[in-house]
Amino acid sequence: MGELIVDVFVSADGYARGSRSPGYFGFGGPDLESWISEQLNRPQRLVMGRRTYTMLDSLPEEARDDGWHRMAATPTIVFSRTLRSVAWPGASVCANDVSDEVEKLKQDGAENLRTVGSLSLARQLLAAGLVDRLRLVVFPLLVGESGREPALAGMPDVALDLVDHAILDGGIAYYDYRPAGPPPYAE
Repeated sequence: MGELIVDVFVSADGYARGSRSPGYFGFGGPDLESWISEQLNRPQRLVMGRRTYTMLDSLPEEARDDGWHRMAATPTIVFSRTLRSVAWPGASVCANDVSDEVEKLKQDGAENLRTVGSLSLARQLLAAGLVDRLRLVVFPLLVGESGREPALAGMPDVALDLVDHAILDGGIAYYDYRPAGPPPYAE
């Protein structure tokens, strides 16, 4: 049975993006590039929502690096009730209920599923108890003034067990958690 891995890139104050922030909040480097490349090399099926797919697919050619091309060729399910087709060679559209479909995919497949972007999808899957790993990549900045989309807002209360952690490029913190049920204070 495959696992569902949810990756969330956030600022230190928990935002998924800032209105003035470029990709990776302007931070990056060889460690982050290596981590991303390593993730793309693993056997997996990507899971994303319509907005994430549309944004990634609309990137201009000059922004489409090797990582983008590898991602576009990776088997991907785009959850959408409005898209009828997708251009990526490894992608397909699914209009079924996200939680039901991911649960079936986890039970039927030996490969892991991994989200790309798609915070609303991540929230739904966490709320449904389907997430096996929550991996936070925390960038060393605060974007309180320009912050958009609080990444973890609206997620259910869940205790997390730390599985792994690392510091990338001298300041980007990587935390790999496994959901561990209700927090200690829950009844």
